Amino acid sequence: QVQLVESGGGLAQAGGSLRLSCAASGRSFSSYVIGWFRQAPGKEREFVAAISWGGRNTFYPDSGKGRFTISRDNVKNTIILQMNSLKPEDTAVYYCAAALAIGGTYSYTNEYDYWGQGTQVTISS
Repeated sequence: QVQLVESGGGLAQAGGSLRLSCAASGRSFSSYVIGWFRQAPGKEREFVAAISWGGRNTFYPDSGKGRFTISRDNVKNTIILQMNSLKPEDTAVYYCAAALAIGGTYSYTNEYDYWGQGTQVTISS
């Protein structure tokens, strides 16, 4: 059974940082890209960043990397989303997802086959 489990969400103050982790299990992900998306109340799910499972290739929105950095923790075999200089508008449920690496932008939800349950991030002003 494929599982993607997010952790590291919570409450932070504006200007602070949070580090989200995504643990994937249930199959080999060597041919997959892992992406992070977020969804605020009343808004569409938004692409944040993606990375190939081995960590060689990273993908960010056209607007650029910004304050968020995606990476791979080779020790824990997890995908990390480091979020810095947080703003209240970053408040959302953050999801990790897995897409088969067949070429694409990996910025669209329909490219992804597996999704985690999400972790809430709340930023206070």
